[in-house]
Amino acid sequence: MATKIIELEKPKLKDPIFIEGLPGIGHVGRIAATYLVEELKAKKFAELFSSHFMHYVLLQQSSAVHVLKNEFYYVKGKKGQRDMILMIGDSQSIDSEGHYEISYEVLDYMKRIGVKEIITLGGLGVGEQKETPKVIGATSDVGVEKKYKKYGINFNAGDKVGTIVGASGLFLGLAKIYGMQGICLLGETSGYPILPDPKAAEEVLKVLSKILGVKLDMSKLKKRTKEMEDFIKKIDDMQRKAVTQMMSQQMPPKKDETGKDQLSYIG
Repeated sequence: MATKIIELEKPKLKDPIFIEGLPGIGHVGRIAATYLVEELKAKKFAELFSSHFMHYVLLQQSSAVHVLKNEFYYVKGKKGQRDMILMIGDSQSIDSEGHYEISYEVLDYMKRIGVKEIITLGGLGVGEQKETPKVIGATSDVGVEKKYKKYGINFNAGDKVGTIVGASGLFLGLAKIYGMQGICLLGETSGYPILPDPKAAEEVLKVLSKILGVKLDMSKLKKRTKEMEDFIKKIDDMQRKAVTQMMSQQMPPKKDETGKDQLSYIG
């Protein structure tokens, strides 16, 4: 297995804060982080590829192929703002081993760049669509919530959240090994992984913009989410097909009329 980060540029950043937003429940983190990248005109400086992502490429309308990857962007903070590193992407690992491998690689990379604080973004499935979703907070260490209480975050996470699955939880949990601390912001959403939830993403962005001290125009969020839907659906459909194919390969081969194993080909 292999996970590789390829640098396109070596940005010079001062005490940057790391923000992660990858696909997950309601695609809340992904929508929020991607919108932040676009609104702040962040610049891409590195890409992450992993054998723990699904083993296919997406064929685009141009006939060019798209390899599943995660991307790192940076923003130089203006007066009174922090420098930022934002991580967005197409996919998370399909297995537990990969989640840990990718988390270690990313956190090790962030430490080398000088990151000491992280914010991870995600969705919290509550079984129904909320008119005004709450933002639930979980922290890397006891006492960290004091720093964020003034932003209107609900810190009764223990009453609502049993586990935080994937990158949003692991980055936060493993951060202290690398001398980092931080918070996970979870927007309440219905709990459907495929259905993007711009309302939950908007509430997360409102809190995030206060923490970062940036102004965001939310008027384009719904439009951008709609534009993302087709791409999200394409990836989700392909992942389901790939999982089904993998499971079928593990089953005994079918016999033809003569009793011999039937041949199957995967391109």
